Amino acid sequence: MKHLLNLLAAIALLVWGTQLVRTGILRVFGASLRQVLATSLNNRFTAALAGLGVTAVVQSSTATALIVAAFVGQGVVALPAALAVMLGADIGTSLMAVVFSFDLSWLSPLFIFVGVVLFVARQSTNVGRVGRVLIGLGLMLLALQLVTVSTGVLTQSAAVKAMLASLNSDLLLELTMGAVLVVVSYSSLAIVLLTATLAASGVIPLDAALGLTLGANLGSGLLSMFTTARSEVAVRHVPLGNFIFKALGVLLAAPFLGLWLRYVRPYLGDPASVVVLYHLCFNLVAGCLFIGLTARVAGWSRTLLPAPDEKGGAAHGGRPNHLDPSALTTPSLAISCAAREALHQADVVETMLRGALTVIRDGNMELSQELRALDDQVDGIYSAIKYYLTKISREALGEDESRRWTDIISFTINMEHIGDIIERVLIDIEDKKIKPGRSFSEAGMAEICELHARLLDNLRLSMSVFLNGNVRDAQKLLEEKARFRDLERAYATAHLQRLSDNTVQSIETSSLHIDLISELKRINSHICSIAYPILDSAGALAPNRLRAPAH
Repeated sequence: MKHLLNLLAAIALLVWGTQLVRTGILRVFGASLRQVLATSLNNRFTAALAGLGVTAVVQSSTATALIVAAFVGQGVVALPAALAVMLGADIGTSLMAVVFSFDLSWLSPLFIFVGVVLFVARQSTNVGRVGRVLIGLGLMLLALQLVTVSTGVLTQSAAVKAMLASLNSDLLLELTMGAVLVVVSYSSLAIVLLTATLAASGVIPLDAALGLTLGANLGSGLLSMFTTARSEVAVRHVPLGNFIFKALGVLLAAPFLGLWLRYVRPYLGDPASVVVLYHLCFNLVAGCLFIGLTARVAGWSRTLLPAPDEKGGAAHGGRPNHLDPSALTTPSLAISCAAREALHQADVVETMLRGALTVIRDGNMELSQELRALDDQVDGIYSAIKYYLTKISREALGEDESRRWTDIISFTINMEHIGDIIERVLIDIEDKKIKPGRSFSEAGMAEICELHARLLDNLRLSMSVFLNGNVRDAQKLLEEKARFRDLERAYATAHLQRLSDNTVQSIETSSLHIDLISELKRINSHICSIAYPILDSAGALAPNRLRAPAH
């Protein structure tokens, strides 16, 4: 019993070490790896090479699948190119299995010692995160040693030999067990390394080890599908297509296991090398065979998993479309998803603001009620973004990502406040203008149209500032706040002048007119406040709020 617990603990340590390496790499280099993928998708061959390189660093084809699937969901990458990335990613993770199969036990204490020193000394910085990666690598190497020791003892047990003998010559059971182990452990790399170690120790026969390896490949595809199960349909096409490749590869490779063992096995050395090299050859051959089929498999994926509009379903108007739960394991990717959903919220606010002028000018009661209903959608998106961001570990974020996290919260709060103000304006228009049958004077309506046009321009500019973080645009936005304030004062004075001239329309709508231009100024203040975090982080925000530009 003690030896079995030792083996289970060693396996757990191997899985945990793999997790540490993957999450650590993504936290330090996540944005850079995404950039590498985004700029390497011009054709399927460079896409495959990019997938190979990124996965070799991250040591997880599942993590690569999540990044690429998010690109597809955003419409940045075509599905065939994403599937080519995944073919390369599978080769990358199998290459890492070959590397770890070498005797690197001497590196384990070195990696753990250096990693702990770096992590303890600079925990919240990138140096500390690199230390975390080194700790993970050291634990993986240590775990492989412990697995070897533990299995060496267990092989002497008759009960263990009888249990593992059931794997022999039952390929379906081997495939199933390999796939289940990968899904449970969240790492195909860990399971392939474990299988190689068990085969080298004589715990399982070599043919069973190869069957488990094929099952691990299937499990890797299933894992990506399970991880993205709650994502958009476009996102789920990538893991589905990748699973189709893996299933086709297993169907083609399974009948030739005996031939591999008979003709190739004698040239590969020890059993551990046979397993990892078989894993590598399987993915290399699959990549070469299927690289030309990415467009066709992409079509199959869309047929098997059609988008809602393809089935005639209605779009879920208020449902957050970009908050991908599977992206939460990659903080930089999750931040990007939240930013996209924040822009979607701003689009809804712009729709409300644009329609409000029509209500004010034409007195369209039906349109007013439709626009007021959109405020519930704005509030729902704000709540969804806020809840999504709270799921992202702040400790996992770098300095820039942490600042972006704060910017997104600030942006969505301002958009939510703007939606509330527009709703109040519409209610006032209904009660004080449409129902009594009143109208603004021609001069008063012209002033409102001028303020409204400036608001729309400033809202679009604020969305650009939020998206790009351009300091000059942020300065321009803040300058617009002062101009808008001056206009509001001038128009209030002009309205009072019309009252003194006894203009009937101005007298009837006086209270509404003053309240309206005041509310428009408040909306503009919320819009312009989006510039403050950008200017503050750039050091361009002086005590008087706007530092004069240097000449």
